Amino acid sequence: MILYVLRRLATSLVLVLLVSMITYLLLSTSFNDIVTTLLGGNATAASVQAKKAELGMDRPVIVQYFDWLSHAVRGEFGTSYGTSESVGTAVWNHFTVTLSLVVVALSISVVISVVLGVLAASRGGAVDRLSQGASLFGYLVPNLLIVIGLVYVFAVKLDWLPATGYTPLGESPGRWLASITIPVIGLAVGGIANLSAQIRGTMIGELRKDYVRTLRTRGISTRSIVLRHALRNAAGPALTVLSFEFIAMLGGALIIENVFALPGIGSYSFNSALQGDVPVIMGLSVFGVLFVVGINLVVDVVLGWLNPKARLQ
Repeated sequence: MILYVLRRLATSLVLVLLVSMITYLLLSTSFNDIVTTLLGGNATAASVQAKKAELGMDRPVIVQYFDWLSHAVRGEFGTSYGTSESVGTAVWNHFTVTLSLVVVALSISVVISVVLGVLAASRGGAVDRLSQGASLFGYLVPNLLIVIGLVYVFAVKLDWLPATGYTPLGESPGRWLASITIPVIGLAVGGIANLSAQIRGTMIGELRKDYVRTLRTRGISTRSIVLRHALRNAAGPALTVLSFEFIAMLGGALIIENVFALPGIGSYSFNSALQGDVPVIMGLSVFGVLFVVGINLVVDVVLGWLNPKARLQ
């Protein structure tokens, strides 16, 4: 298991290095435009060159990248061009907002999906039709349309929830929950559709296997077979889908944050890209890749523990 984890870590580090290098090289092709944006549309060629020298952009690109990398490995991602704020601190502060949405939405999706998927596979009938109907609804109806409908009903008509804005958890737990309720529901609908369908299909396949029939002939209860045996064996494929869904929710949150004026990574990334804020863009890129790689690494380790054969692949 230790060698398996070390191998995954090495692969992940190579991926992070490649993404950071490619991102920096792509940004370097627009350094003149970025500096012009910082100085304003009336900037002269001389002032642009002076600003590039001030920011260190007049050096060879590969030298600039390794200079940035040498600081990044020490946790120093520089300061924002626009706000002079530490990039690491700013990215983390905005990311916690996004993470609060995604974690709550994913938790709701997992609980509802496991219940629907297991009941649909083990009981069938009306519960199975309900599960398939929920999945079909989540697939067909866009999340943005769902949140617009929820805003109209609960924010505009009933005035139960705020239409926009965000309240930090430490300031007021109640207002924090109210501010993320509609965005979380919008994110969770798609997650429930994907996860419940995966769990239902995998559980149906497990319950049809020979070992389940053998357990039944030994007098073991259906509840024990479903929860202790079939669900554990079905966890592997479900975990893979769960990791994909987590990453997909991060992408969905970027859009929803702009719709609801939430101070998360989405709005921060959009504004930083418009301003050509190179340190922030690099910090966001590396942080995003590290987070996605970390999630995949955790899932790989759990899958390796559930299924030792996976460690040999």
